[in-house]
Amino acid sequence: MRRETLERHQVWLYLGAVSMGLALGSLTPGLGSTADALLWPVLALLLYATFTQVPMAALPTAFTEGRFMAAALLGNFVLLPAAVWALMQFIPENQALQLGLLLVLLVPCTDWFITFSQLGRGDATRATALTPVLLVLQLLLLPLYLWLMSDADLRVVFAPADIWPAFVVVLLPLALAVLTEVWAGRSRTGAAVVLRLGWWPVPLLAAVVLLVAVAHVGSVLADAQLLPIVLGVVALFLAISLLLSRAVASAARLNLAQGRTLAFSMGTRNSFVVLPLALALPAGWETVAVVVVMQSLLELFGMIFCLWFIPRVLFPDPRASTGEKPSRAR
Repeated sequence: MRRETLERHQVWLYLGAVSMGLALGSLTPGLGSTADALLWPVLALLLYATFTQVPMAALPTAFTEGRFMAAALLGNFVLLPAAVWALMQFIPENQALQLGLLLVLLVPCTDWFITFSQLGRGDATRATALTPVLLVLQLLLLPLYLWLMSDADLRVVFAPADIWPAFVVVLLPLALAVLTEVWAGRSRTGAAVVLRLGWWPVPLLAAVVLLVAVAHVGSVLADAQLLPIVLGVVALFLAISLLLSRAVASAARLNLAQGRTLAFSMGTRNSFVVLPLALALPAGWETVAVVVVMQSLLELFGMIFCLWFIPRVLFPDPRASTGEKPSRAR
């Protein structure tokens, strides 16, 4: 199997993992504590494998593409946060639901958006260069966004005694991934390891989703009535992000491949990074993690649609209608 095939069909793997996890958790409740214990190391491994695919060495290179970078930063860190704030005004007064949506919708994706950009005839090179910038800025800006938009008492919800494991699970794999990248830059063996790690995120995310379902089956079933609300918000967010990406790309005079990449960047969110924070919250806030998982699965269905919509409708190649061979991203 090719890696591209695995990534193209990943949504079905995750749905199977959720179904299996809910069945196991319901039929064997005693597995919940074991799944909860396994969840953190598997999540840390997932983040490590994911972060190794984020080229931190490309950080300076990213700023050489001034118009594309400005468009991506404006869209992801100014326009979309404003749109998220507007969407929150119509959400029921459920603080856990609101916090879950804020956590996941405010952070742009740094992993599978590269794959979707490539599959959707975007510019994978610029997508790759953009990812470390997105990762660094979201880690810095997320606390500010939450302080401005959340009605929850963040000092209680994010008490240091509860969430310090989440920071370890995020920051330790990030540090190890940077060291691995340095090793890969100096050694063929290291480069081969990074290449192999590129296969890991999809099966590891499936394992994480399965473990979350087993460990939190009660919360998942109890919060099932929230699915239509989350679905509506995710669909509206995706529609808004696509419209904004078209407007920003036109204003910045981006070419077709850059515009498509911008659309995939603005339409995808970074559930991997915020999931540890959601899982570390104190008792009573389990809904936050459920919402994050719901969003990530719904987003994948949205990306299946976007693989058709973005290159054919939102950023169509005019030569395709004249019978010429469509342009491909570099």
